[in-house]
Amino acid sequence: MKWNFDQEKNVAALITKQVIIEGFPILQVIHYSDDHSWAFMCGTTSEPSDTMIVSMEQAVAVDSSLHALASLPPGCIASRNLPTDDWLCERVDGI
Repeated sequence: MKWNFDQEKNVAALITKQVIIEGFPILQVIHYSDDHSWAFMCGTTSEPSDTMIVSMEQAVAVDSSLHALASLPPGCIASRNLPTDDWLCERVDGI
């Protein structure tokens, strides 16, 4: 699949341990406006201790549907309730 994210495959991204270790689905994606970094979250925790760093490629490999969010503008959050739901995107001030 073509890589269309604004960050290269080897750039660091945030992801929750619950996604990587426990297999939770990614239900929230944050594209930060200050540095254009990305976070891939399970939606069950916001504790910094539950976050780990992986490459963008590793994060996207967890769920190929994330390719649909490659054009998510910085400063936006995409979320869904279930892995089979469509992504809902919204601009959020301050991220």
